[in-house]
Amino acid sequence: MEIFGIEFDLAGIISTILPVLIEIVLLLVAFSIINPLGSKAIAKTMETMGKKRKLAPGRMKTLEKLSVNIFSYTLLFILIVMLLGAVNINIGPLLAGAGIIGLAVAFGAQNLVADVMTGFFLLLERQAEVDDYVTVGGYDGIVEEIGIRTTKVRGFDGTLHFIPNRLIEGVSNHSRGNMRALVDIQISYYDNIDEALHILQGVADRFKEDVRFKEGPDVLGVQSIGNSEVVLRLLGHTENMEQWGAERDLLKAVKEAFDAAGVEIPFPHQVNIFKDRSETKKEEYSYN
Repeated sequence: MEIFGIEFDLAGIISTILPVLIEIVLLLVAFSIINPLGSKAIAKTMETMGKKRKLAPGRMKTLEKLSVNIFSYTLLFILIVMLLGAVNINIGPLLAGAGIIGLAVAFGAQNLVADVMTGFFLLLERQAEVDDYVTVGGYDGIVEEIGIRTTKVRGFDGTLHFIPNRLIEGVSNHSRGNMRALVDIQISYYDNIDEALHILQGVADRFKEDVRFKEGPDVLGVQSIGNSEVVLRLLGHTENMEQWGAERDLLKAVKEAFDAAGVEIPFPHQVNIFKDRSETKKEEYSYN
């Protein structure tokens, strides 16, 4: 076969390239099959191990995601090596060069080393796990993944934050143990405090049967005295992540109980004083 005056051995080219193409296709197909199967096998193994060792669900998810990541990266590295071998590229010098380059990068990439070391201790010390509510790196949210280099935290507005592990100087984990449901309610100076406390106690007694509460809620009494209000406090301890819903329901029940009993929740008052021409003072009260 001749193209632009250059002769090509088409049969020789096909006989040389076709086996390489077939091998590459087979490798890619094998990778696309092995990767999901391996991930499912890891997930199943972690589930079985978690039940045997009675691991917490969060801990099991954390180890599962980490194991899947390591497996995927390892499988990808093997695929690249085999693809290079398929096109007859000698990988021995490349691996040796990669080792030397990797050593140089290890000395130079201090941030990467810091990420890896911090991630290692995060996992080792169990400072946070998947599905925990944390404050970390200046962000509040739910942990979705703890990796060797980055930690993923899903904010309550739906934003997914990727936090380099080296920036994690401290972890505030809000999911360890029972959570606090705290409600402060205001009454006016004209209302009877004992009567208001009695109404609050009735609301608290109803919520003691709520499965979300592990302890309480209890009426603590007068919390503070403000310029135009007396602040009463309710406190209980709930299951993890149930505190906000419990607080909302408590506030609604207290408002309904106060309305039924005629107890006033104060609102800001403003006094305006006007002078007429005869210098006589008139006072007019308006409510905002």
